[in-house]
Amino acid sequence: MVIHHRKQIRLKKYDYSDAGWYFVTICTKDRQEYFGNIVDDKMVLNVYGINAEHCWFEIPKHFPNLELDEFQIMPNHIHGIVVIR
Repeated sequence: MVIHHRKQIRLKKYDYSDAGWYFVTICTKDRQEYFGNIVDDKMVLNVYGINAEHCWFEIPKHFPNLELDEFQIMPNHIHGIVVIR
């Protein structure tokens, strides 16, 4: 088994539960393109992409102090901005 060591980009001693705007990236396992395809420069979601989109919009129901801003689903990852109040 190969273990990859990534550079830690989090700020030391920063409390990421503090209020603020956070840019989040969520990647699929092994970067597999599960969520759909790019067609004519537009993302076309498949059933898994539609499910991921639905789950994104459900987040505030589980975390009432969190708001969603812009997000984009790509074939193998999701970018989004969340706001902790």
